[in-house]
Amino acid sequence: MITMQGKRGLVMGVANERSIAWGIAKAMADAGAELAFTYQGEAFGKRLEPLAASVGSDLMVDVDVTNEDSMDAAFQMIRDRWGHLDFVVHAIAYSDKSELTGRIINTSRANFKNSLTISCYSFIDVARRASELMPDGGTLLTLTYQGSNAVTPNYNVMGVAKAALESSVRYLANDLGPQGIRVNAISPGPMKTLAGSAIAGARKTFKHTGENAPLRDNATLEAVGGTAVYLASDAGACTTGEIIRVDGGYHVLGMPQAENL
Repeated sequence: MITMQGKRGLVMGVANERSIAWGIAKAMADAGAELAFTYQGEAFGKRLEPLAASVGSDLMVDVDVTNEDSMDAAFQMIRDRWGHLDFVVHAIAYSDKSELTGRIINTSRANFKNSLTISCYSFIDVARRASELMPDGGTLLTLTYQGSNAVTPNYNVMGVAKAALESSVRYLANDLGPQGIRVNAISPGPMKTLAGSAIAGARKTFKHTGENAPLRDNATLEAVGGTAVYLASDAGACTTGEIIRVDGGYHVLGMPQAENL
């Protein structure tokens, strides 16, 4: 069994027990990692508290990734409490739901900027701060989706944001590699999460990919969590700059299975 015993990390973006971020956090805790969490706003904090407690964590901080002071305070809290970090899981993305339907040509300037800031730039911002707490190396993980490189219905500006995020992974991997810091992204297929439910037609997409993926199934929280454990553990010591797909193999298809044409 891969172990994360003795490692400490920050998980950003747990919304509830069905969140991909929670699947990752649970797997890492089960592997022996000590965790801290961020959340945004009182409502999400109340949902997170019992989950954090269930994995033995009492270190939670309210963070707004668009606010410099909020980000500074969060990482200062980690520095004061632990002094260092071994890994960070960035599971943060946002776009105005009303602009995830229709045509991307109608995306507003304001939502484009906000979507890219929260969904992409925040990872770069987190990486800069986290890397200062990784003197002996570490791991940065983020989450992406296939809409980054192939047109996906109702994904629109989020596809552009995820494409930028994936490019950021590669550039950050090169920047931080000399410091022993690995940077990777996990790209799960459609999953039944709070974030996923914001995408119109999510149920149809989930059904379609499950029926057509080579494994004839969608990703699970356990599978994504296990992938994250590998990447953040010593077993992933030579893996960086990668987009690891956990989608039952759906990404290899050019067309649906013959029986579904």
